[in-house]
Amino acid sequence: GLVIDGRTLNIIFQGGLEEKFLELARRCRSVLCCRATPLHKSMVVKLVRRRLKVMTLSIGDGANDVSMIQAANVGIGISGQEGMQAVMASDFAISRFKHLKKLLLVHGHWCYTRLAKMVIYFFYKNVCYVNLLFWYQFFCGFSGSSMVDYWQMIFFNLFFTSVPPLLFGVLDKDVSAETLLRLPELYKNGQ
Repeated sequence: GLVIDGRTLNIIFQGGLEEKFLELARRCRSVLCCRATPLHKSMVVKLVRRRLKVMTLSIGDGANDVSMIQAANVGIGISGQEGMQAVMASDFAISRFKHLKKLLLVHGHWCYTRLAKMVIYFFYKNVCYVNLLFWYQFFCGFSGSSMVDYWQMIFFNLFFTSVPPLLFGVLDKDVSAETLLRLPELYKNGQ
């Protein structure tokens, strides 16, 4: 592991030692930045995102973590004694740090699979609709006339095809929460 403080981070960023810092950090299983300013925290996240081209996740519980949370791809705010600033700036909010495991392994897996299925569903829905219009143009001699009124097209998207996304969003759970917590390697299968 690597523990680095704010003064050392200041030397790294002012001295142009970012590459060496990243090389050292990549050899460690975990890197802990302590006594760092909010600017240093966000600069570390931006450095990792820019140079390593990886997805970053930042977790914070106070106002000093807001810039770090906003710089990351995914920000998680922990509501607690230091106020709600981190929660207001984050993508997800949890009440305690112990809930992070369930958020990532269970809800992250479910969200990932739901979104993947929804993308396929939207392609299917649009292909059906466009295919219908395409074949109608053969029938009307490519005159450009519309097969359906504008309000029918709105109702098609609003009412007739809105039930499956709602059902998927509420009911779709391919694996139980207990199984996902017991076998964390299932998270990688979707990727």
